[in-house]
Amino acid sequence: MTAVQGTTVDIPTGDGTADAYLTHPADGRPRPGVLLYMDAFGVRPRLRAMADRLAEAGHTVLVPNLFHRHGRAPVVELPEFIDPGARPELFEQLGPIMLELTPERAMRDADAYLRWLAACPAVADGPVAVTGYCMGAALSLRTAGTYPDRVAAAAGFHGGRLATDAPDSPHLVAGRITAEVYFGHADQDHSLPEEQIERLERALTEAGVRHRCEVYTGAPHGYTQSDTAAYDKEADERHWAALLDLLARAF
Repeated sequence: MTAVQGTTVDIPTGDGTADAYLTHPADGRPRPGVLLYMDAFGVRPRLRAMADRLAEAGHTVLVPNLFHRHGRAPVVELPEFIDPGARPELFEQLGPIMLELTPERAMRDADAYLRWLAACPAVADGPVAVTGYCMGAALSLRTAGTYPDRVAAAAGFHGGRLATDAPDSPHLVAGRITAEVYFGHADQDHSLPEEQIERLERALTEAGVRHRCEVYTGAPHGYTQSDTAAYDKEADERHWAALLDLLARAF
């Protein structure tokens, strides 16, 4: 197993400093970059462990605190095991913070993250990959469409609201994407009904985007997060196989 080195870094953005977790193989050689977008619960041990697994596979991974405008991670106090059903106050705290991260702000931040990766000595030259979870899945899609020359591959897992009727729905960037795209949808996910799955598939197909979208049967929203009540080990391992396969093709 490849030894990895992880550390906290600070990234200057147009709206202050974003703290982030950076991890890469310990040998220090430049590796393909991966921007990992968090779920709503933020940068915490589970996401750092996921980033380390990608680093072990030969990548340099950046996990920014998307809620940096509200302070350093964690922006809200989290239990060791997250069960939103038992802790509804978590989303009472997180909901307004999520709403404040508008698409415009998120993509302004994405520019800063991508620029930082491009200047990082541990990152190989060339486009990077982006992967995201829950809310991060939509940001992965947006980033691929907003900065097509900088993104070689984009993935999203148990994402919600990917193809809504809103004028700024994430799927509307499909026509600008040049990356290969993979999405692993949770079929037990009220935030991504069947009509949105079909709308996203149609948008990617009509735009000629190289892509694969799969529905993980029986998987709940949040299935990759082992520190939550939504975790599904089988779906999580399927996600790892798909993600690593995508990255192998991209780099």
